[in-house]
Amino acid sequence: MLMIGVAALELAEHEKRWLTAPGVAGVLLFARNYQSREQLIALCDAMREIGGDELLIAVDQEGGPVQRFRDGFTRLPPLAAIGARYEHDPVDAVRLAEEHAWVMASELRASGVDFSFAPVVDLARGNAAIGLRAFHADPAVTAELAQAYVRGMHLGGMAAVLKHFPGHGSVAVDTHKAQAIDPRPLDEIRRDDLLPFAECIEARVEAVMMAHVIYPAVDSQPAGYSKVWIEQILRGELGFAGAVISDDISMAAAGAAGSVGERVRAHLAAGCDLVLACFPEVVDEAIAAMQGEATVLPPQLANLRGALGASWGSLTNNPQRDRFVARIMALHADQGIA
Repeated sequence: MLMIGVAALELAEHEKRWLTAPGVAGVLLFARNYQSREQLIALCDAMREIGGDELLIAVDQEGGPVQRFRDGFTRLPPLAAIGARYEHDPVDAVRLAEEHAWVMASELRASGVDFSFAPVVDLARGNAAIGLRAFHADPAVTAELAQAYVRGMHLGGMAAVLKHFPGHGSVAVDTHKAQAIDPRPLDEIRRDDLLPFAECIEARVEAVMMAHVIYPAVDSQPAGYSKVWIEQILRGELGFAGAVISDDISMAAAGAAGSVGERVRAHLAAGCDLVLACFPEVVDEAIAAMQGEATVLPPQLANLRGALGASWGSLTNNPQRDRFVARIMALHADQGIA
């Protein structure tokens, strides 16, 4: 199945046809699709009117440098600020992770969005694309904070998506721009990068996003194209039964599989349930590649639909939300992280 991107604040006629194409399961929104909460709600309503109630609507609303909807939403601090708090107050940091997640999830659910691709559980070990998006360099700390974050998302009526499996934090290259190769042995990856994934999977996380990173000690293909990583390690060794999602097929590191259509088919053949085609320019070719593929929404994707959320009015009149927002906003000043 595909999750596609659309170009603007309203749907063009050809985008309306995309939403009814076989194999299209949802839409991933970006800052280009957002002007105000009212406009966002209208866009979500229009997409579901055309694509049906099962259509999934998602966004990257991590906080810090990756927050697509800003005006009208709480300005969320990066996850690194929570990790910094952990250094001197672990108990409070765990609470803040849960509160950050609840605020993020409840605001999106009140605006018609099913889920955010969150949390990042990569280790904070210098990757150019991850940076402040990661909680911490220590696998055990990351695991503890990520579990709290998943709890907060669930309390906010939202499924959680761990990313980027099996770990993007320990390789320097940004996969948006170039191919990334992590030469470490599997035992080292298991000991470090896989720990947060394993512990969150035990907490019944709904989805995992794959990295476009090659780990040659395990497989010659990027993880999202690898049956070894998906079927043997993620599903077999870690026992994950939820949705497996690719990273964006337009990223430079995804080019290892060839054309857009070949990238879609390679992800599906490896075991991905949902393939991201985030740029409108690639959507027609991605849809064409779905010919002959299964087009019925599998249960693991249906589990990504958001639970019934509060209205924005009831949310903003909630004293608990006011306390949570005040606490997480105070993180912006911690350690000089903006």
